[in-house]
Amino acid sequence: MSSKGSESATSVHGFTVKDADEKDVDLSIYKGMVLLIVNVASQCGLTNSNYTQMSELYEKYKDKGLEILAFPCNQFGGQEPGSNEEIVEFACTQFKAEYPIFDKVDVNGENAAPVYKFLKASKGGIFGSSIKWNFSKFLVDKDGHVVDRYAPTTSPLSIEKDIKKLLGIS
Repeated sequence: MSSKGSESATSVHGFTVKDADEKDVDLSIYKGMVLLIVNVASQCGLTNSNYTQMSELYEKYKDKGLEILAFPCNQFGGQEPGSNEEIVEFACTQFKAEYPIFDKVDVNGENAAPVYKFLKASKGGIFGSSIKWNFSKFLVDKDGHVVDRYAPTTSPLSIEKDIKKLLGIS
């Protein structure tokens, strides 16, 4: 068994995840980039505003070093029931999402994706360790360390200043 995704990882770059086609993606390819990692859903009350604003942020900062990593999850109100193909189609057609959308994962419970166990362990804080709902957001610096965690109701555009700070843009 490979050590990628092991308990000893010190940054998100130590994990391998699956993309929507179930191919392995080594997150170390994002070294040197600021990451916004979000658990997404297609049928949530927060879907419209989050996807719209995530695309706005991406458009603005993708050439400056921002990457958004979207992880579909069906653990909250069954609001992401579709196949990977349907999820990607939805995000790309409705919201012109150009950032990567990964394989559907669990973010809570014993089957939670290892990268999510790491994110939650890094930033439990006032939220407790479990993810509360769709569109929880983790902001990760260029070295792969989790610097902040935002509630599902925090709009992507409201964290723009934090993103700019990590990107070194005034």
